[in-house]
Amino acid sequence: MTTTLDTRSPVIFIVGSTAVGKTAAAMALAATRAVEIVNADSRQVYKGMSIGTAKPFESDRREVPHHLIDVADPTEGYSLSTFLSQARTAIMQIIGTGALPVVVGGTGQYVWGLVDGWLIPEVAPDTELRARLEKEAAETGTIALHARLEAVDADAASSIDPRNVRRVIRALEVWEATGVESSARPRQGEPPFRPIIIGLTMPREQIYRRIDERVDTMIEMGWVEEVRTLIGAGCTSDLPAFTSAGYRELASYLNGDLSLPQATAKTKISTHRLARKQASWFRPSYERITWTKRAKAVIKAVDAATG
Repeated sequence: MTTTLDTRSPVIFIVGSTAVGKTAAAMALAATRAVEIVNADSRQVYKGMSIGTAKPFESDRREVPHHLIDVADPTEGYSLSTFLSQARTAIMQIIGTGALPVVVGGTGQYVWGLVDGWLIPEVAPDTELRARLEKEAAETGTIALHARLEAVDADAASSIDPRNVRRVIRALEVWEATGVESSARPRQGEPPFRPIIIGLTMPREQIYRRIDERVDTMIEMGWVEEVRTLIGAGCTSDLPAFTSAGYRELASYLNGDLSLPQATAKTKISTHRLARKQASWFRPSYERITWTKRAKAVIKAVDAATG
């Protein structure tokens, strides 16, 4: 039996839950070789949302080129299809320079979309349809709206929590525009690069402690003022950008609905929930990922995988 040599250029993916140390691992790797980093965090794409999304420090971004950070206005939104298009372009440009592309983030759809070559239809937002569906959800309930999606696209419905009205509406929007079920849409197939996926992990309680400490630090760094500035620029709590853990909670504090300690506690809880959700994105494909607990081990794993 012969084995076909994969001659595609390697692309490193560093994945895992929030606060597990992905950015530090990527910077440690960058100290050993020429790399450029591609962001795969669905909230770090937004301008003005730096503290609460734990964007890499400006010093890190000056030291190592970063892509897909601050590329979208939080009042306008940012789609999966846009990310995949921009990320693929960035990856191929990096390969062209001779550097090693390192994709870093915990947004499972972004990671698997690149690794598995998802082909997502470019469907522009339909504000009238969205308003109509939002009204329908308010009048008949989210379960009824999800049932409507299930009737036309059962595959999409099975992957979306009925309580996630925004995603249900987006799936219906795509179906209305294309008339094609998600399961029947073509996929790109193998990407034009060789993905090497390295996951960082640690015990859940340790992640929770790191999250809690980081939230406290973010508050001290001026996260409240960051949210105040975003609200002043027209951001509202119903925007997709504000689903990022902490932004709605701090907006509630600024509106007088919560005290700062209450908003901080709720932020920690919602970030714990985010960590569990991110872990669930990678658990079904556990065997495709090289798991490690230390940033230094990432370097060894990359050395082993790239020869």
